[in-house]
Amino acid sequence: MRRRPISLALAGSLALTAAGTTGIATGSPPDAGPATALAKMPTAVGKGGAVSSVDPNATRIGLRVLKNGGNAVDAAVATAAALGVAEPFSAGVGGGGYFVYYSASTGRVHTIDGRETAPRGMPTDAFIDPETGEPYPFTPDLVTSGVSVGVPGTPATWTTALDKWGTRRLPALLAPAARLAEKGFVVDETFREQTEANEERFAAFTSSRRLFLRDGLPEVGSRFKNPALARTYRAFGMHPNMFYRGQLPAEIVDAVRHPPVTDDTTLPVPRGFMSRRDLREYTVREQRPTAIGYRGYRLYGMAPSSSGGTTVGEALNILQNDDIAAMDDTQALHHYLEAGALAFADRGAYVGDPAFVDVPTKDLLSQKYADERACEIDPEAAAPKPVPAGDVTSYDGECEAPAGEGAPASDTEGMSTTHLTVADRWGNVVAYTLTIEQTGGSGIVVPKRRFVLNNELTDFTTVYAEEDPNRIQPGKRPRSSMSPTIVLRNGRPFLALGSPGGSTIITTVLQILFNRIDRGMTISEALAAPRASPRNIMATVSSEPAFLEAYEDLLEPLGHDLVPAGVEGTSQAEIGAATGIEFGPHGLLTAVAEPIRRGGGAALVVRPE
Repeated sequence: MRRRPISLALAGSLALTAAGTTGIATGSPPDAGPATALAKMPTAVGKGGAVSSVDPNATRIGLRVLKNGGNAVDAAVATAAALGVAEPFSAGVGGGGYFVYYSASTGRVHTIDGRETAPRGMPTDAFIDPETGEPYPFTPDLVTSGVSVGVPGTPATWTTALDKWGTRRLPALLAPAARLAEKGFVVDETFREQTEANEERFAAFTSSRRLFLRDGLPEVGSRFKNPALARTYRAFGMHPNMFYRGQLPAEIVDAVRHPPVTDDTTLPVPRGFMSRRDLREYTVREQRPTAIGYRGYRLYGMAPSSSGGTTVGEALNILQNDDIAAMDDTQALHHYLEAGALAFADRGAYVGDPAFVDVPTKDLLSQKYADERACEIDPEAAAPKPVPAGDVTSYDGECEAPAGEGAPASDTEGMSTTHLTVADRWGNVVAYTLTIEQTGGSGIVVPKRRFVLNNELTDFTTVYAEEDPNRIQPGKRPRSSMSPTIVLRNGRPFLALGSPGGSTIITTVLQILFNRIDRGMTISEALAAPRASPRNIMATVSSEPAFLEAYEDLLEPLGHDLVPAGVEGTSQAEIGAATGIEFGPHGLLTAVAEPIRRGGGAALVVRPE
């Protein structure tokens, strides 16, 4: 008999704590009270549509769109715009992302790759300090720079999604976020902590200091306003192409090539290579999703340039070789950790921008290939990490000779980003992950426009190597881990989800699916359960404190070297900040967000039950 997983008890405790201490006062406007933050609810159950995000202002704005007759795409754009106001260190019009959409009328899943691109004039040694001949120190030097800024794809993602599937016009969908920017939102502990962590970087730029540090660090309970961003949103609504043609591209290029540095900063702030032509020629990619079958479900995710769809899909294909539901906690988690490491080894070896690299997506998602990779899992012992990549050019699904040693992989992805999930009354679904990369992006606020530019190009491997699929190349999209995912059962939506967290996004989405489908948790429990991130980077596995407490004694005898993630006692010790929606019988929706991580999220439904 399987014992009840410790994580179930913890997940239930987290959810009950959050639900018991907060609530949604329906009907309260986003500007309610000079120092009253909107309450958060991590789980909402009902019908008629749902929205889940990390921020209650954004969730309420998206829900209002649904209540007023907008569809999931309309609500997703409105929610994303609000997140650009209330979560400016994680997302906004200065960044990019991946949009996954299920159409109820056709039963098909579509995706938009709105990933940032490298400027056409960017040299392959852009991350090398010309004075020393050595790579710039990654943080704060390289991330706080113009050279790290990619051509933003978020504005084009919004306009493309609305043109193809939306029912509302852009000005109407941006208006609530503009009002939020004007009236402000209440500063919470997470916003203050993120500002403090970026204080040196924001102080390096006149525009960033003026916006975020005007009166020192923002006080919890104070109201943060950004009227210039409100004006930018309203102008964007009237001129949907303004980020790529006209005056604004010139302002973005000037901020990248001549960052508005302060006189007293000691940071080097390398200049970037972006041109107005880079912005003028930017296009999103509309492409097929990745797709795999898993235990009666059909999972759809993002194809490269994201590595999310291929890596989550390969790991699940590997797990499909075993009856995880029949295992105890030790063996189930052992298989999860090993499958994740194997899939990450292949991610590092093969995945990059398919416009520049021949990515073997079909092979990586082949069940026969996964069957052969599963042979590497020894039930009695963890393989020495890092494990090597497999050979996608030769496989037959049979167990071959033991693999050799793997090389440590680099990982420079920031741990920020945000994710939203939306469903409407007609059955359309959106899973959308958007980002400016690092918490605080490049640190550069565009003067007069008041949005933060991304540092997405640091997702390229910092040292150029010809054999590396993620090497720097002009015009290329850096590899991403964003993993917005939609799961169908019998051709209809069962689950939609995603998360922020850099390369831990992949393992967060994988572990939630593993918890929900294989371990029998509810979606709320699956999302709240403690996490570990097997990324095959070094010999260790980053783990949340609660995961260590619950499972370290069970997994260490098998050879798993679990170490605390980030800095304990802060949000850096957390892995991911997911949101999702599960679809039940008779139109019942369960919208979920984090009960604790990143201050907790907010889930709402149109008609609560």
